[in-house]
Amino acid sequence: MRSLSLLVLLLGALTACRTTTSSQTLDASEVPAPSSTPGGTPEAQRTLGPGDLVDVRVYQEPEHSGVWAVSPEGTIDYPLCGKVHLAGRTSGTAADVLRACLTRYLKHPEVSVAIREYNSKKVFVFGEVQKPGTFSYEEGMTIIEALTLAGGLTKLASPNATQVARQTEGQQLKIRVPVKDIRDGAEKNFALQPGDIIFVPESLF
Repeated sequence: MRSLSLLVLLLGALTACRTTTSSQTLDASEVPAPSSTPGGTPEAQRTLGPGDLVDVRVYQEPEHSGVWAVSPEGTIDYPLCGKVHLAGRTSGTAADVLRACLTRYLKHPEVSVAIREYNSKKVFVFGEVQKPGTFSYEEGMTIIEALTLAGGLTKLASPNATQVARQTEGQQLKIRVPVKDIRDGAEKNFALQPGDIIFVPESLF
């Protein structure tokens, strides 16, 4: 019961900041497969946030190339440009804003940006696991990987009744994921998305 109470409190805190127009419960098999990357959102559409690491490359300009961490204010301290706000930008638009700055100092700079780590993206694991908590999302992360980070299931867990709560297009989805069947090889592993909340209930038997 304490695990259920924790989930209810977390869901309330998260959904208070979001507007959901409806709720739907699905089985994992009914959730559409990711259209691009395993994590569900193409790299080009992912946005940066505090704590993320960006790998900036400027052709033939090693002093302007390297890895920067996005600050809590959403900026990086970039040579010549000072503090550049990157939070909310994709890798493509981040390259655009750095290129625009560098054109004041360099001739036709060729800039590319890759997102090295999505530290601003999290998944949440609660219920009957050894170490409930919040974990950094990584590209292609699966539910088995998240449960492993949480120390695995307790003896009281009901793995095939595991639920994933997900916000998508103004709708809250509750997805039942048969974790035991996945571990046994009877079902495909389930790909997570940033912000997913995993809840493993207690067995009723």
